[in-house]
Amino acid sequence: MKKIRISYSLAVIGCMLLLHSCGITKKYETPDAEVGTQYRDTLVTDSTTLADIPWKEMISDTILQQLIEEGLAHNLDLKVAVENINQAEATLQQARLSLLPSLSAEPSVTFTRTSQAALNFGGANVNLKTKTFKAQLASSWEIDVWGKLRSSKRSALAAFLETEAAARAVKTQLISDIAVSYYTLLAYDEDLRINKETLANRKDDQETMKLLKESAVVDGAAVVQSEASRYEIEASIPDIELSIREQENALSILLGRSPGTIERSTLEEQIPYTDLKVGFQSDLLRNRPDIQEAEFAFRSAFEDVKMAKAYFYPSLTITANGGLSSLTIEDFFNKSIFYTIVGGLTQPIFANGENKARLKTNESLQRHAFYNYRTAWLTAAEEVSNNLYMYQKAVQKHEAREKQLTALEKSVDFTESLLEYTSSTNYTDVLTTKQSLLSAQVNSISDKLQELQAVIQLYRALGGGWNDVLAEE
Repeated sequence: MKKIRISYSLAVIGCMLLLHSCGITKKYETPDAEVGTQYRDTLVTDSTTLADIPWKEMISDTILQQLIEEGLAHNLDLKVAVENINQAEATLQQARLSLLPSLSAEPSVTFTRTSQAALNFGGANVNLKTKTFKAQLASSWEIDVWGKLRSSKRSALAAFLETEAAARAVKTQLISDIAVSYYTLLAYDEDLRINKETLANRKDDQETMKLLKESAVVDGAAVVQSEASRYEIEASIPDIELSIREQENALSILLGRSPGTIERSTLEEQIPYTDLKVGFQSDLLRNRPDIQEAEFAFRSAFEDVKMAKAYFYPSLTITANGGLSSLTIEDFFNKSIFYTIVGGLTQPIFANGENKARLKTNESLQRHAFYNYRTAWLTAAEEVSNNLYMYQKAVQKHEAREKQLTALEKSVDFTESLLEYTSSTNYTDVLTTKQSLLSAQVNSISDKLQELQAVIQLYRALGGGWNDVLAEE
């Protein structure tokens, strides 16, 4: 009867432990970020997305392609990301090995001296000195009843995958940054070309005004205005040249090289990619490395919470020792074998406060990771919406800007002719129309730059670039 009661008690305890462990063994599920399928004011009818296109198809400029390849090979931020992967891989390997029994070899020689008073019984002669020769193997294995070690391994795996996703995010950002920096450099080149061309025209204007003054067509004010206009343009050129130098240096750093000259083509040669399909918003998890990174961070925190819960339950450890032991070296291999095997449960008692603090911390970290995951989704949707709209506005401006430039060029020709042949206008009118033309030309450069940058940034926002980079590796 007593044996029956003991068996019943053990069964009840086992069921209670099993019920308690249900919270520990909860299976991971991707958290719901509450995202929609559509982007703002954008009707999506299929899952086709710009992100699936290789970056070399997105970018037709062969010089820019070479610069991107150089950046992918030498950029220092990318090298740091790779080292983060190596560190996470080592941590993962360590977590995997923790599931296996430990084994250590312990050879030793022990010298012992015992007092005469402790060993002298009835005046008998006792050897006060002993020497023990021992060689043993010791092993310890914690049986992962509650999944603590498995949770630790899964947490390390998620952290490893997080670093891989972070490296992919660096790659896609790097492709975008190099392209945007390159296009900006081309825009500065075009700005410099137009201003130098304008300066040459202003010098011609200055000479023309001097001749017209001699012919009494204009007065001295027109000559002075023409000089001032010339020097205004002349003073603006050094700032543009400074911007070019700074942009070259910044692009050099992205490429992992010392600041220097950057080989490049022209802004006019750039052809923006126009088939801009964005796909469904829910596809961003598949394409955006930063969202994947945030999701893996949440998964790691989820496993850490499970591991913290497991600390409240007893751990089952099996230890074993075995080897040879002898008082003399001559008998070391003669009937000197010994071994011990011990299995034991360790239930935390006084560490309950520490366990509660650990659990509270890990639960807070998990909530933190979820908020970061949610933020990554919102930021991605914002970037896609902004860059798509930026591209649309740049295209809309292009047609109007072309008409504006055509009208201003005609206006300059008319006012110059009126000034030279009819004297029905003055140089101020001519200068005003020329300034308007220059402003429109500079704005036209900005429009083209906006269009190019919007396309490449939309590509990055959708998560494009990393798939074909990995394929090349």
